[in-house]
Amino acid sequence: MMTPDYEKLLQEIILKDKNNKNCIDCNSEAIEFGSYNIGIFLCAHCASVHRSMGSISKVKHLSLDKWKESEVERMKEIGNEKAKLKYEYRVPPCYRPLTNQILILIEQWIRAKYERQEFTQTGRPNYISGHLEGFLMKRGKEDARYQPRKFILSEATDTLRYFVKESKEPKAIIRISELNAVLAPKKMEHENSMQLTFMKDGSSRHIYLYHEEGEVIINWYMAIRCAKLHRLQVAYPMQTECNLTDCLTNDFAKEGWILKTGPRPSDGYKMRWFSLDAVQRKLMYMVEPLGAFPKGKYF
Repeated sequence: MMTPDYEKLLQEIILKDKNNKNCIDCNSEAIEFGSYNIGIFLCAHCASVHRSMGSISKVKHLSLDKWKESEVERMKEIGNEKAKLKYEYRVPPCYRPLTNQILILIEQWIRAKYERQEFTQTGRPNYISGHLEGFLMKRGKEDARYQPRKFILSEATDTLRYFVKESKEPKAIIRISELNAVLAPKKMEHENSMQLTFMKDGSSRHIYLYHEEGEVIINWYMAIRCAKLHRLQVAYPMQTECNLTDCLTNDFAKEGWILKTGPRPSDGYKMRWFSLDAVQRKLMYMVEPLGAFPKGKYF
């Protein structure tokens, strides 16, 4: 009796259902792997995250690994579409769409779906409650040292407060509705990091935060987005949810080093870090990438 060609059968499963032609987690077209216990098709990067979850997701290469008949049948029975109905049953509208450039967001999206099952019928992530508090490592305004600071987010009062000492008054009170949050792993050289930007005394103020656990920093990022969305829905009840989610947070369109000279003919060129905010139509520059305030700005 001939051994079934399982590689061919898996390719037939992909061809017969368009939902299986893209990675279920990041929508990449480069399908190379399958999680045979969940029954889904994956790209190489997302498969590596699935492997790190141990027995929760059992991954095999579609052509290089040996498959069993029961595993192939599982892939045929479930597939990406059915899996999404379970694991993406109620994804909060504030949850940011995926981008291949921010790896921590993709990793936590995968862990939230299958490891923590935040989006199933019974799941309820804490960042949609309108209240979140905890400690984050914050970079000093005058120096490069990071210190633990307690943060409290309140959607009801439209505030994000942080404290140097818990028993004292807050060091700063930031309006959530005027706050922008950006995941910044490359610039901050820390995988689980975030930059907050808001107006203070007529100038843009930048705060840099990180946490050792990726889940925690993403929870804060999503809590800010959710709080902003809920307030926008009250303020603009006639606007569609899709339109409002586009206004929650905005990454810088472009950032990097540029040689800049001063206004005088005798001024030499110096390296400055530039950040382009396309939404606010503003170009800022700083002496270093993690400056608290811009050295200058152009509109």
